Amino acid sequence: MKKKPLIAVMIFSALLIPALLSSCGVSGDDGGALGWFFGVIIQLSSGMWASLELFALTLIFSMPLGLLVCFLRRSRFKVIELVAKFYISIMRGTPLMLQLLVVYFGPYFVFRIPLSTEYRFYAAIIGFALNYAAYFAEIYRSGIEAVPKGQYEAAKVLGYSRQQTFMKIVFPQMVRHILPPVTNEIITLVKDTSLAFAIAFVEMFTLAKQISASESNIMPLFVAGLFYYIFNLVVSFVMGKVEKKMNYYSR
Repeated sequence: MKKKPLIAVMIFSALLIPALLSSCGVSGDDGGALGWFFGVIIQLSSGMWASLELFALTLIFSMPLGLLVCFLRRSRFKVIELVAKFYISIMRGTPLMLQLLVVYFGPYFVFRIPLSTEYRFYAAIIGFALNYAAYFAEIYRSGIEAVPKGQYEAAKVLGYSRQQTFMKIVFPQMVRHILPPVTNEIITLVKDTSLAFAIAFVEMFTLAKQISASESNIMPLFVAGLFYYIFNLVVSFVMGKVEKKMNYYSR
């Protein structure tokens, strides 16, 4: 069992090595099945980097934004709470593809701002970050509410402020509780990056469909699927290690 994550990392690295070689001018014209596979990976290389960049930046922006939305959702002010609830309801209740279209075309239809090719990338990040922030907000809220109320009372007796109570008592326990659902969302994000095609953002799966259509061959789609699968194995392995390290109460 311990060898499986290592094998996944090796295969994942094997998929990225041709992408690195392509940037150095190396091509895969050797012929045969291996040469064809090498050539497909090189053609998908730019899409791989685009998917990885979209994935990483979405996490960087959506996770802290989700914590902010969580605080607003738990606000004592009813208006702020209702606004946060409405935001979460819209983000979780409408398709991500529709949200990407609104973010991309919205500035043009509302403010008549001309659309540019560069804006596709920013629109994809904004759309994904706003969508996943809503899901992370609810996950954070469930983790905070899982902390027993007695610990809040104990912190108050010890003279902790609200900020100290959250950072020293609530937050560490919240992180431990939310790791499994956060892992699920991260795995979903890996696959959802393919939805960026809705605004003509060229990520890996879009390139795979183009190659498949040009060659009249479905195999490039399976190569792209292999990338997603191996990437998710690596994510699951890393998050599993983090979860095991955080689960110090079971030792």
